[in-house]
Amino acid sequence: MEIEIQSKTDNLLLGRIEVRFVIRHEGEGTPKRELVRTELAEKLNAKKENIMVSFMHSHFGARTTVGYAKIYGSVEAAKAGEVDYVLKRNGLGTKKKAKKEAKKEGGEKKEAPAAPKEKPQKAESKEKPAEKPKVEQPAEKAKPEKSVEAKKE
Repeated sequence: MEIEIQSKTDNLLLGRIEVRFVIRHEGEGTPKRELVRTELAEKLNAKKENIMVSFMHSHFGARTTVGYAKIYGSVEAAKAGEVDYVLKRNGLGTKKKAKKEAKKEGGEKKEAPAAPKEKPQKAESKEKPAEKPKVEQPAEKAKPEKSVEAKKE
């Protein structure tokens, strides 16, 4: 497996380095994300924990994979700058768990759930609901009867 870096861009505004790469893997399947992170860390002199691989695309029959990764200064910066699914794919969990843990630490007492309030019953109205006005159907048109004499002829 060979990793070739196509482009490397410093994104100062977001505090990260963005890397586009191509992996050539003859005789092997598509490499795992963890292996790619390890190889990128060695090649770019960064910590594996700070590298987030956003995507890796490979095509059927081609033994190359194109990918995009971001290198942050720290794990906290990575958690702040990445979306949950990318963090989960790279083994850092999700932001939601951290929020839940913070809530538990702040208020460990659990309050008993409040009893459900009874709904007031609707007062039955004494008036009947308005009836639909009846529409008169047009009377059937009487068909002219043929005279008995016409039938004989």
